[in-house]
Amino acid sequence: MRKASLASRGPGTGAFGKSFATMAMPPQTEVLIVAACWSAEADAEAIVHRAIEAAASMVDADTGDAELAVMLTDDAGIRTLNRNWRRIDKPTNVLSFPALQPTGAPSPDDAPRMLGDIAIAYETTRSEADDEQKPFDHHLSHLAVHGFLHLVGYDHESEAEAEIMENLERDILGTLGIPDPYAGQDRTA
Repeated sequence: MRKASLASRGPGTGAFGKSFATMAMPPQTEVLIVAACWSAEADAEAIVHRAIEAAASMVDADTGDAELAVMLTDDAGIRTLNRNWRRIDKPTNVLSFPALQPTGAPSPDDAPRMLGDIAIAYETTRSEADDEQKPFDHHLSHLAVHGFLHLVGYDHESEAEAEIMENLERDILGTLGIPDPYAGQDRTA
C-alpha cells in the first residue's frame, strides 16, 4: 500500500496541494449489504455513496475510471476478515483492502481499475456512534471516508500521517455538514 507522507497543506487545497475544483471524478462504487442488521439503516447505501463522492472530489487521486466495493457487514463478518487478513481475532469498525495494481502486462482499455474494498461492521459502528453521542449517519460517513482514503494511499501509521489524514477527513466531512469527528479525542496513530 502506498502511504501518504505529505507536508502540511493550506486551506482550500487537496492533500497534494491542488485546488478542490480540479479533483477527479468519483469512482464507481458498489455497496453490498451482506448482513440483515443493516436493514435498521434504510439510507446506509446512499450515505456511503455520498461520503465517497465527497472524498473523491477532495483528493488528488485518479478515481474517475476506477471502481471500489463497500461491504456493509456485521461484527462476525468483519471479525473473520480481521482474523484472516490481519491476524487480529476481533471486530473493528472499518477495514480497507487496497487492490494490487497490475504491473507488466497492460490491461484491456475497457477494463475498470479497481481501487479496492472497504468493509464496515454494523454493531461496532452503531455502538461507537451511540457511545460518542454522534448521529449514526455521521459516523457511517466518517468510516466510509476513512476507508476510501486508505484505498487512495493515506495512512495513519505515524503522527504526521495521522495529522494529514485526520485533517483531510475533517475537511471532507465538513463539506457534508458533519462536525469534526475527532473533537475531544486524543490522537492515536
